[in-house]
Amino acid sequence: MTKIQSVVRGVGGYLPERVMTNDDLAKLIDTSDEWIVQRTGIRKRHIAAEGELTSDLALVAARRALENAGMDASDIDLIIVGTTTPDMTFPSTAALLQQKLGITGGSAFDVQAVCSGFVFAMATADSYIKTGMARRALVVGAETFSRILDWTDRTTCVLFGDGAGAVILEAREVPADAPEDGVLASSLRTDGSHWDKLYVDGGVSSTQTIGHLRMEGREVFRHAVGMISDVVEEVLAKTGKTTDELDWFVPHQANRRIIDGAGRKLGISDAKTVVTVDQHANTSAASVPLALWVACEDGRINKGDLVMIEAMGGGFTWGASLIRW
Repeated sequence: MTKIQSVVRGVGGYLPERVMTNDDLAKLIDTSDEWIVQRTGIRKRHIAAEGELTSDLALVAARRALENAGMDASDIDLIIVGTTTPDMTFPSTAALLQQKLGITGGSAFDVQAVCSGFVFAMATADSYIKTGMARRALVVGAETFSRILDWTDRTTCVLFGDGAGAVILEAREVPADAPEDGVLASSLRTDGSHWDKLYVDGGVSSTQTIGHLRMEGREVFRHAVGMISDVVEEVLAKTGKTTDELDWFVPHQANRRIIDGAGRKLGISDAKTVVTVDQHANTSAASVPLALWVACEDGRINKGDLVMIEAMGGGFTWGASLIRW
């Protein structure tokens, strides 16, 4: 008897060249570096250049992941892109990324779960692989959130940035009693009753406009720590693991206070927590893969490490996955 595992083969990331610091923002709106850092932990963010599309960001991250994996684009038979800021209504950003990579086979589609998009996409790719529907999946989180911000609203425009991250999963057939490797378990949740606490006030069917991001910050914060902890604990229960066994906790990079609060509630030390929110701000679906990329590049995450990822976004959506790297 054998089983199929979804193992991590490569990781990549990309941040646009333009950097916007808190001091830069203070020249545009009534805010300050001290105010932003105290409330969010954010010091700077990257902003996509004019004409630089979400698929362009995804392309660089994908190429870096392929290089890291030692693969060619032709090896990929599934592309899933988590994004809330697609290039266009259709085709999907994943299809456009597929075209830019020169791939004509397999399947490609987007997942829209806002900041949880990458975690939802990873769980979906894992399911495709374990059921034999795909062999090698390129999973991407990519966003140009700067395009949907109201730059006069100091409560929201200071929070977000642009970027992309990518992970490649590959099917590995092993004996049924082989040690667990790759994606071990996931937990995904949605509760649409909270839709109006974090949303964009435009859309194809409703206003025929793009709209801007709107958020009830206190309400989001109030729910975040509990929801995050809930799915992390469920994934640990599914796998029989404890937080003590984790090598790394890679949370969604939305707000340093939420990251710290979740860590305290779960009993995960700061030393095990990967934090990039100070340098990237909230890049929505890109935040988790970007953090993974940074932690792999600087040597923190290594093969064999037990890594917990989690995210929460508008909807509300929230989810977690446990990965043996």
